[in-house]
Amino acid sequence: MGRGKRHGFHTEVERKTRYLLAKLLPKLDSVNSVVAQIKIFGSLPFSARKTVTLDNGLEFVRHQELTQETGMNVYFADPYKSGQRGTNENTNGLLRRYLPKKTSFRNLSQGELNDIVAEINNRPRKCLGYVEPVELFMSYNNERS
Repeated sequence: MGRGKRHGFHTEVERKTRYLLAKLLPKLDSVNSVVAQIKIFGSLPFSARKTVTLDNGLEFVRHQELTQETGMNVYFADPYKSGQRGTNENTNGLLRRYLPKKTSFRNLSQGELNDIVAEINNRPRKCLGYVEPVELFMSYNNERS
């Protein structure tokens, strides 16, 4: 969420490769959130979209639509247990280095967000043996196709 909690973006992180995807939301609500999720997961190979774990925000009340559109199993983290979604929380922290709290996202374009995401995905990560998430994601999904 950005300043004023009116604008924001939705993030998804593939657990094994730490590959990040993000979509700008025109408004923070459940309709825009599920549309963003369907677009994000629809762009992925089937092998990379089996399950998703969400937090308990109101923006996820339409989770059944996500299941219907993508065939994915949807799970929810226990309330106040952000550690159950640790990879996503950590990656959101990386995004905050570019877009600190209280930043307004009103003038942020999807292209600018894509540039930030690409920079994060092309950065070697210690937890991946200093391999870039994009490289690992592409090789992992090429093997499974």
